[in-house]
Amino acid sequence: MSSKSWNVLVTGGAGYIGSHTVLELLQADFQVVVIDNLSNAHKDSNSEKPECLLRVEKLINKDITFVNCDIVNINDLRSVFQKHTFHCVIHFAALKAVGESCQKPLEYYKTNVTGTINLLEVMLEYNVKRFIYSSSATVYGVPEKLPLMENMRTGDCTNPYGKTKFMVEEILNDLCISNKEFSVISLRYFNPVGAHPSGQIGEDPNGIPNNLMPYIAQVSVGKRDILYVYGNDYDTPDGTGVRDYIHIMDLAIGHVKAMIYQKNNNPSGFKPINLGTGKGYSVLEVISAFEKASGKKIPYKIVERRLGDISASYADASVAKKELGWVAMKNMDDMCADTWRWQQSNPNGYKH
Repeated sequence: MSSKSWNVLVTGGAGYIGSHTVLELLQADFQVVVIDNLSNAHKDSNSEKPECLLRVEKLINKDITFVNCDIVNINDLRSVFQKHTFHCVIHFAALKAVGESCQKPLEYYKTNVTGTINLLEVMLEYNVKRFIYSSSATVYGVPEKLPLMENMRTGDCTNPYGKTKFMVEEILNDLCISNKEFSVISLRYFNPVGAHPSGQIGEDPNGIPNNLMPYIAQVSVGKRDILYVYGNDYDTPDGTGVRDYIHIMDLAIGHVKAMIYQKNNNPSGFKPINLGTGKGYSVLEVISAFEKASGKKIPYKIVERRLGDISASYADASVAKKELGWVAMKNMDDMCADTWRWQQSNPNGYKH
C-alpha cells in the first residue's frame, strides 16, 4: 500500500507540533484529515481553516481537509469517522501547560483522558487499530537516573499534565493487551522548539508562553520586557534547569517514521519510544545560544522555582534509532536560528 492510499487522521493538527507534522505527512504523500477545536489556534474570519494550516497549504501546494471538532464530544468524532476511512490516527489534541494543569486539573483530565477514551472508542467502532500517541517525557516524573530510557519506571509525575499523559499510556497498554490487533506507538518527546525553516509556521502560544524558547523569542523581538528564569539552585552545572530540546522538524519527521513503521511492519501491542537529542541544555545555555542567533541581549531575572518542575531531563533515543531509523539531525544553533526567523517574520504570531 503506497502512502497515497494511506489515510491519516491528525487530532490537534492546528497546534504547534500538529501543523508541522501535517506538513511532513503531506510531503511524504499521505492523505490527511485534520481535526482541531481551535482553542489554541488563530483563525481568520475569511476561512474555516486556521491560519497555520493555510500557510502549510501554501508551503506544500496541497489542500488540507479540516474539520472543527472537539474530542470531548464523541458524536462529533463519530461524524468524522462516518465521512472518512482511516488507516491510522496521530493524536496530538490535548491541553499541555504544566503550570495551568496544577490550577485547572479537571479541565486537563477531561480533555486529555476522557477525550482520548472517546477517540479510542470511536476508532474501535470503525475498526481503526493503528494509533500514534503524542506522549511526553513528563511520564517519567522525577528521573531515577539519566538519560531516561523507555523501560524505566513511569507514573511518579509531578503535575496533573504529566499524570494525564501517564494515565493515557496505561489505558493504551491495557487496550493493546485486551485487543491483540491494536497497535500503539507512544512517542515520549522532550522539549520541542524551533520552527519550519521558511519562517512561515512556528510556535504561537496564547498569552504568556509557558515554555522557555517562545518566551525568549518574544523578549528578543520586544514583545516582552524580561525573561523570568525559574530557579538557579538546582543540582545542575549552572543551577538552572536542564532539558533535552528537540527541533520541531525532527519531531515531525519522527511521527512520519513511526507511521511508516506501523504501515510496513503491521505490529501489535504498546511500544513507547523516546524522541530527543540525548543532550541536555541549561536555561542559561539556551539564553546564550539565542543571543548568538539573534544578535540581541536577553534581559532576564532569576525568580523562585515553579511548582512541578524538575532539575534535569534528557533522553536515551537509541530505541528510536533502532526501531524507526530516526535520529535528531538539528542542533541548538538550528533551533535558535529557526525560532528567531519565525519570530522576526511574525512578531505577533499568526495574527496579521
